[in-house]
Amino acid sequence: MNLQAGHSLSNSHNLSLRPACRLCGATLKHTVVDLGMSPPCESFRQESELGLMEAYYPLHARVCEACLLVQLEEFVSPESIFEEYAYFSSYSTSWVAHAERYCEEVINRFALDRHSFVVELASNDGYLLQHFVARDIPVLGVEPARNVADAAIARGIPTRVAFFGKRLAGEMAAAGQKADLIVANNVLAQVPDINDFLAGMKRILKPQGVVTIEFPHVATLIAENQFDQIYHEHFSYFSLFTVQIAARVHGLEIFDVEELPTHGGSLRVYLGHAGRCGVISPNVAGLLGQERRAGLHDVEAYTSFSVRARQAKRNLLYYLISVKERGGRICGYGAPGKGNTLLNYCGIGTDFLDFTVDRNPYKHGRYTPGMHIPILPVEAIDTHRPDYILILPWNLKAEIIGQMRHVGEWGAKFIVPIPEVSVLDPLEVLS
Repeated sequence: MNLQAGHSLSNSHNLSLRPACRLCGATLKHTVVDLGMSPPCESFRQESELGLMEAYYPLHARVCEACLLVQLEEFVSPESIFEEYAYFSSYSTSWVAHAERYCEEVINRFALDRHSFVVELASNDGYLLQHFVARDIPVLGVEPARNVADAAIARGIPTRVAFFGKRLAGEMAAAGQKADLIVANNVLAQVPDINDFLAGMKRILKPQGVVTIEFPHVATLIAENQFDQIYHEHFSYFSLFTVQIAARVHGLEIFDVEELPTHGGSLRVYLGHAGRCGVISPNVAGLLGQERRAGLHDVEAYTSFSVRARQAKRNLLYYLISVKERGGRICGYGAPGKGNTLLNYCGIGTDFLDFTVDRNPYKHGRYTPGMHIPILPVEAIDTHRPDYILILPWNLKAEIIGQMRHVGEWGAKFIVPIPEVSVLDPLEVLS
């Protein structure tokens, strides 16, 4: 497989050339959905930058007919995305709770203790590794974004600021940093060179070690019309079938899988060295069969997706227009990557949303990429008392509505855009 050739194709001005699959190298012929041109989802703007030129790149997702990997071309490098990263995991209460439950489960299942060594790839601000540290289990985080890595280091989480791959894995192995557990939550999608990443994990995994990978399940993305999960930071979108293909190439074996509610529907996959995993859970064959019955082993299941994405766009705009025609005031809640895809694809700017809010102070005073919607602290909702609140991180709707239940006192309602437009009264939802 020639990944360099694939990379050069993605930057070619010759439109007759088709890009190559980043996993298996096959030519990509089939479109999943074309969401037009959009700026990188984490490129929040300062007020002084609003009049400057902004970079836009295609959001054109394709599927490989050989390995069925759904993917974007690499128009934006990981270095530019993670040089200064705006996402801090600790600001989501439910996500930190999810991480804590995971740590308790794997500590018990794999008998981890102070003699074990845990490595997390894309460890962010230490939101997960802190739970191992609290149990005196040695850890190392690998995080490419200096600003979030510094937050982890400040809370006592050993963190190496670097991108992970074969080169770094070789350095870690030489330094005796082989892992009993490698954690890779919501990072596989953000890796343009999947083969280099998996080869690196293989290299630092102890003979009886375990890898766990969490990622949004492409089956749910398609079934629930989650087109806004597609953005430049996510280079790839996986089924269990595709992850199995990738693992086998690198001498790894899936021995268990779990379905999770996170990110609108995710998988947690357990891997070990091939031939060393013992009994394979029936969950693996069961989920592969489920994917096959859903049509995910055939290209047609992916290529029919774009029709529903376009319909969702029209439905959301129709509802927002009807609210504005009645004189309603709308704001947003959150400024996540998925929200910026939705705002740009649908053309939703300040003519619809007066502002959006976010719990992350890093984003306050900035503007969303492309649509330039101002981002304010959450308290701005109480000050301005909007009639409707559009939940952009819809996967956290239960957490958000629970935190903001009081807006129902002045009659405000929540708009949830995915999988279809729904309007929720917080006093009724939580009564």
